[in-house]
Amino acid sequence: MMPTDAELVASALRGSEEAFRELVVRFERPVYALILRMVREPETAEDLAQEVFVKAFRRLSSYDPRRKFASWLFKVAHNATIDHLRRSELDTVPLAAEQEDGEGGLLAVLADAAAESPAAAAERRDMARALERAIAGLRSEYREAVLLRYVEGLAYQEICEVLALPIGTVKTNLHRARKELADAMRAAGWAPAAGRTAPVAETPRGGQP
Repeated sequence: MMPTDAELVASALRGSEEAFRELVVRFERPVYALILRMVREPETAEDLAQEVFVKAFRRLSSYDPRRKFASWLFKVAHNATIDHLRRSELDTVPLAAEQEDGEGGLLAVLADAAAESPAAAAERRDMARALERAIAGLRSEYREAVLLRYVEGLAYQEICEVLALPIGTVKTNLHRARKELADAMRAAGWAPAAGRTAPVAETPRGGQP
């Protein structure tokens, strides 16, 4: 049976380098993907991801095992990335292109295993690309909330912890983001239709409301 994240943290705090390496293996891709969507520079994202894990290792004793480790780590990543963007005087924007592994960020939200024809699959890919472009037009605080909720699958309270915002603000940002996305998708010719998958589902991949 594989150890839990909290168990790996406990082992790492006792001096196990192997345990921390396992945590890096588990989270290096989602951490890198989240940072990449914010900075849009692969080399910068790689550097920041390495910085995040160094900071996480140094602050590991501050992790509360009653919390989800991913939320704690994403907060470290969020803070490191925001610090970088402030230093660089850049705005946060998501990566519009698909990930190299083909999962494509919000493409996962649109995935439909029941698609029966190449035409349907092509339409779904076109809709996913339109959605990614719509997300690129969101305000930075809306974009990051959408990424954490629908890509990383965090619950509302976990997003609050990552962004250091009250739950009411998080829910408001997500509500407004969904409305803006729906408007943008309609403007792009993707009006809701019977049988068509909604641009952003209410239930994310993982996490609880």
